[in-house]
Amino acid sequence: MSEADLSNVRLSEAHDADLHASNLTNWQQEYDQTSRGSFYGRIVELPFDGLQVFCEHTSQALQQKCVVWPDSVWLGIPLAHQEESRINGLTVRQDTIMCRPGGCDFQLSTPQDYDLYGLVVDRSKLIKMASIHGVELNWKELTEYGRLGVPAKTLEEVRFVLARLLSVQNKTTPSRLQQDIVMMALLEVLKEETPQPAKTQSYFHRKKVVDCARQFLDHHLDEAVTVTQLCEIANVSRRTLQYSFESILGVSPIQYLRISRLNGVRRALVKADKSQSVSDIAAQWGFWHLSQFAQDYKQLFGESPSTTLAGLND
Repeated sequence: MSEADLSNVRLSEAHDADLHASNLTNWQQEYDQTSRGSFYGRIVELPFDGLQVFCEHTSQALQQKCVVWPDSVWLGIPLAHQEESRINGLTVRQDTIMCRPGGCDFQLSTPQDYDLYGLVVDRSKLIKMASIHGVELNWKELTEYGRLGVPAKTLEEVRFVLARLLSVQNKTTPSRLQQDIVMMALLEVLKEETPQPAKTQSYFHRKKVVDCARQFLDHHLDEAVTVTQLCEIANVSRRTLQYSFESILGVSPIQYLRISRLNGVRRALVKADKSQSVSDIAAQWGFWHLSQFAQDYKQLFGESPSTTLAGLND
């Protein structure tokens, strides 16, 4: 990881998905890499008092668990002409953005080579600014639905403004003016938004199945959990489990199990001390056939587990 301060702009880079996740100020995040190859992540960020604006780039597909600071609102604006992402299993298309309240966990599924503008603002700061400029806020829409529809022209203008603000060459704009520009862009989006809620009971059932399975996995991280166990825990057939995972997360249950365990090993390798070996850590995560494990690990992350252990401990 490297970091540089250019005027008020903060640039962070990382070659590990979870290290990259920790680079975003005041967020609690955990990233699982799901596509194969070496990872590169970059965050260009402008942090202010009670306000944050950033652009995040990730080279590989990810499953993200995210929580932003309490009493805030987050808007996520993907760059134009990208593959679709998902928030809590809901598809984010060209005409939609993402929105979640602070202190509330949510999940993102993002594709390879993904770029996202993020705006986070304290609730009190947003209410005050909206009152000054006569913008009516609908808190149900901002906190419940996850997706907001916004006209293409508005999104194009906001993306242009954010790109200029986050340019590393932008060394002359005073901080107070930068904050005002960000808040005005945010209000412009909120003036035009329309909610895009989930429309079917089927979605809520599939989401519940996936949440149940993931909660079980989170409490059994060091066990070799099977698809059969997940079916029993969620009280569904294998076919329903399969459909639920594929529609909500974009991966099958078997893929999710394998990927989550490999990412768990990687996190353990990153945090390991020099007395721990790759084989010990792999065994803790239920990988007994070390040659197959090493092959799968290298395919996913673009390096051997021993390289991760040696490189990140140096």
